[in-house]
Amino acid sequence: MLELAILGFLRDQPLHGYDLRKRVAALMGHVRPVADGTLYPAIKRMAAAGWLIRKDEPGAAAAPRRMLYLTSEGRAELERRLREPDELDISDENRWFTLLAFLRHLADPRRQAAVLRRRLAFLEEPTSFFYEGNRPMAAEEFGDPFRQGLLTIAHATSQAELAWLRATIDALDGPPA
Repeated sequence: MLELAILGFLRDQPLHGYDLRKRVAALMGHVRPVADGTLYPAIKRMAAAGWLIRKDEPGAAAAPRRMLYLTSEGRAELERRLREPDELDISDENRWFTLLAFLRHLADPRRQAAVLRRRLAFLEEPTSFFYEGNRPMAAEEFGDPFRQGLLTIAHATSQAELAWLRATIDALDGPPA
C-alpha cells in the first residue's frame, strides 16, 4: 500500500521526501501512520529497484532539496499494480482506497472498469462482521444498539459504493453500440 501511494503521488509530480510523507499521511495516515522509519527505507528500496530517482536541487533557502522522480520503470510498475491489483487491494478497504486514489493513471477505461468490476463482485457477496454459523447476520438481528449501528453504517457505506461502482462502470463502458 505504501509503495503504491509513493508511485502514485510521484506519477502526479516530483516531490521532496517531506512533501511526499505529508501526502501519504493525508491519504492513509489516519489508518496507518507513516513514520520516517517506514517511508525512507521504502524510498531507498524503490530507488534500488529503479522505480524512482533522487536528485539534489537548489532549495528555496540555502540548503539543497532532494527531489524524488518517478522513472519509466516506476511508471510501468504503477500501471502493473493498478491493472493487476492483489486480492487484498480489492477486499481491504484501506488498500482499496489507496488503489482508487490513483486508478486514473491507468489510461485505458476498459482496464479501469475491469478493476472496478472486481471490487463490485467482492461487495456483492453477502458478508457481515458477525456470523451465526456460516450465515452473515444483519443489524436487525441484534438487540445491541452498537452492533446495530456498526452494521447499519457498514451497509449504508456499501450501498453507496455499489451505486457509485455501477454508475462509474457504465460511464467507462460508454454508450451501447
